[in-house]
Amino acid sequence: MRIIGLIGMPGSGKSVASDVARQMGLSVIVMGDIIREEAERLKLEPSDENLGSVGNLLRAKDGDTAIAARTLEKARHLGKEKVIIDGLRSKAEVEFFRSKSDDFKLVEIWAPSETRTKRIQIRGRTDDSNVDGAAIVSVVKSNDKSNMAFQVLGMREVRELGWGMEEAIQEADFRINNEGEIEVFRKSVRNMLEDLISA
Repeated sequence: MRIIGLIGMPGSGKSVASDVARQMGLSVIVMGDIIREEAERLKLEPSDENLGSVGNLLRAKDGDTAIAARTLEKARHLGKEKVIIDGLRSKAEVEFFRSKSDDFKLVEIWAPSETRTKRIQIRGRTDDSNVDGAAIVSVVKSNDKSNMAFQVLGMREVRELGWGMEEAIQEADFRINNEGEIEVFRKSVRNMLEDLISA
């Protein structure tokens, strides 16, 4: 199995890149979905705080590659030759996939923090939440909305950097810049994936 991994800080555009891959007919597994499924099994709301805790719990219980191992199992069940894995967060996960794949490439999705803050401010996902676990879009209705989004981004980044995100990003084979127009980014992703899957 050949694996293309997507890595990037919160709000960088990994979900958009995954959507492009799906439109190309590629199979995509989102590592965060493994955590969301476990949170659902534990009957926890999918807030940022809860999902972060579940991620920490899984890693504490089964090691740094706990989520990667579950993701790989799901990928193997697909029976596909090429799989996109969205959401690597540590060097241990990168090394795990490199060791388990016939051909593994890691693509960093990059955007500046100001751009990512704006995206988190408007997208309204349940895991884009404050310390109390309430979604930004339903809680912040004042002029302080951008400040709250910045705080949320900061909290998520601290947690993910604690998992080893910075070291993992340094392992990337390629980088796609996502600070401009969305259609330009989509085209860049498509071109990158076409090159990688045809190599």
